Amino acid sequence: MLKRKLTAADYLLIIVNLVPVYCVWFEQWSATKVFLVYCLETVIIGLFTILKIAVITLFIKPRDEWQGGSVPVQVGGLFFILFFLVHYGIFVFVQTQIFFSVSGLVSDHSTFGVYARIPAILGDEGKLLLAIFVIYYTLQTLFDFFLTGEYKTVSMLKVMMQPYGRIIVQQFVVIIGSMLLVFGGGHVFILVLALVKIYVEVYFRFDRIINITEAKARLKMEREKKLPGA
Repeated sequence: MLKRKLTAADYLLIIVNLVPVYCVWFEQWSATKVFLVYCLETVIIGLFTILKIAVITLFIKPRDEWQGGSVPVQVGGLFFILFFLVHYGIFVFVQTQIFFSVSGLVSDHSTFGVYARIPAILGDEGKLLLAIFVIYYTLQTLFDFFLTGEYKTVSMLKVMMQPYGRIIVQQFVVIIGSMLLVFGGGHVFILVLALVKIYVEVYFRFDRIINITEAKARLKMEREKKLPGA
């Protein structure tokens, strides 16, 4: 499940993730604000995932196979988008609520009021860093998804599942990181976060894991169809 040879895209990912470390360590940027940008990165990935599914739906195929039960069914792209919005949105909501609750970065204690304060909290530095991540994921989507022609053959289910490996890892990171930020360990934590993030995203091939999971699900369904009385 590990990559052994780094690609140009991997090196770009490493550079993008080391930029916040440099800014916190040598430019005196706020570690808490940088960590907030890492949390918002999850939102960026979700938005690009919706864009990918929408493009597949509009230009390649309006319906695709859903393996939510024992028998796969054909559902529309809108179903994938709505399901992802609700399911992935819950992950993002829980993650951000934990961060705001533990870090104490926002004085507004209302459940949804904190989100309106995010632009002001980020400041110019946070917005610049957020723009860097947006540009990176724009280029990644353009080169890895569209120009390679992957969007023509990939299933909507696979596209929808791709962000989950990353967000599950980040869920634990947010909890631990928020606590460390409170106790003044921001500089060290940002470094550790960047290194862990690079290792997970570069060396663990989540796409291959998804492919294996899909293959096992299909094999199981084929076996069930062959059973007597199926």
